[in-house]
Amino acid sequence: MRFPGTPLVLLHAFPLDHRMWDGVRAGITKHVELITPDQRGFGGTPLGSDEPDLSTVAADVIKRLDGRRVLLGGCSMGSYVAMAVLRAAPELVAGLVLVSGRASADTEAARANRHAVATRIDAEGPGFVADAMLPALLGAETHERRPEVVAGVRTLVSEQDGAAIAWAQRAMAARPDSAELLAAADVPTLVVRGEQDTLIPAEEAEALATLMPKAEVVVLAGTGHLPPLEAPEEFTAAVTRWLE
Repeated sequence: MRFPGTPLVLLHAFPLDHRMWDGVRAGITKHVELITPDQRGFGGTPLGSDEPDLSTVAADVIKRLDGRRVLLGGCSMGSYVAMAVLRAAPELVAGLVLVSGRASADTEAARANRHAVATRIDAEGPGFVADAMLPALLGAETHERRPEVVAGVRTLVSEQDGAAIAWAQRAMAARPDSAELLAAADVPTLVVRGEQDTLIPAEEAEALATLMPKAEVVVLAGTGHLPPLEAPEEFTAAVTRWLE
């Protein structure tokens, strides 16, 4: 084991909760202690009254760690929170697992779209979110061959609080560029992307890994933006190989 005794913290994607890791939990916990917290507002956790900012979510994670050094990972929004933890408390991060993420901040168009979605949720509620997001969250192969995964993700999205979804959209829109942060991070890093991910193109994942001196990239075939849900066995194998 490359990191004996060091727990692995995995932060969920947007707009899901800790249950997205259920399919990989048994396999990973054979090798390492696994911690999968809900981020604020998701999975029934309180949202609070703070202004939308991923550094606030990172502070929640840091408080939970209580000074304990960990391997820190996340999928999509979870990877951005992991970067925010690295920015605030690099001494707590022994290694990174970045899944379906990018180093760059949002473009103006992406930022405007996030704010538009948040505003619509404020006005209408979150009922439209699952239908709007499912096509891009999952790969074409998952949509064609894994109806149980599609249904499961729809349920996870539909069960989240609308205020939390809107808050997280605004928080992600405000996140800074992390290229310099990652370039200075001298920790082993696993970058995972889905072969059919239309939200994070291949060049974005490669660019993220290129920034980091100790990064390796794993591409999981037949998956989109949520590889741990779409191909849990393959994702587990990638993570456990990296751990060892």
